[in-house]
Amino acid sequence: MKKYTYSANRSDNKEKWCIIDAKDKVLGRVATEVAMRIRGKNNPLFTPHADTGDWVIVVNADKVRLTGNKWEQKKYYRHTGYMGGIKFVTAGELLAKKPEELLKKAVRGMLPKNPLGRKLNTKLRVYAGSEHPHAAQQPEIVEI
Repeated sequence: MKKYTYSANRSDNKEKWCIIDAKDKVLGRVATEVAMRIRGKNNPLFTPHADTGDWVIVVNADKVRLTGNKWEQKKYYRHTGYMGGIKFVTAGELLAKKPEELLKKAVRGMLPKNPLGRKLNTKLRVYAGSEHPHAAQQPEIVEI
C-alpha cells in the first residue's frame, strides 16, 4: 500500500465569505484572525503553497483600537524615491485620512512576501462603516 501526504490545490477549496466586525477590537488581534482566515490556516485542507483560504470582509475599520500610546508613536514609513525623501504618517493620522489602510497594512504584513501573498491580499475587503456591498455572496458572521 502506497502512503502519501495529501497536497491540496486551489480547486479543492470551497471558498466562503465571512464578515469580521472590528468595532472596539485591538488592531493586531483582528489582523491576525483575518490573516489566518485569508491564508486558510483554519481549514483542514491547509497547504502552504496553495490558496486554500476564505474571502474576508472587515466592517467598522474606523472604530478599531490601539493600546498604549500607539496612536501617536506608531509610524508608517514610505519613500518618495528621491534622496532624503523618507516620509511617515502616524497611526492616528492614517486613521483620520484612510481608516481602511490601517487594517490593510497590518494584514499585509502578516501574509507571505511572495506572489502567493500578493494574490491572497486581494481576498480582503475592508470598509470604514458597517455597510458593505457583498450581500450576494452570503457571508457568514465570525466572532472574535
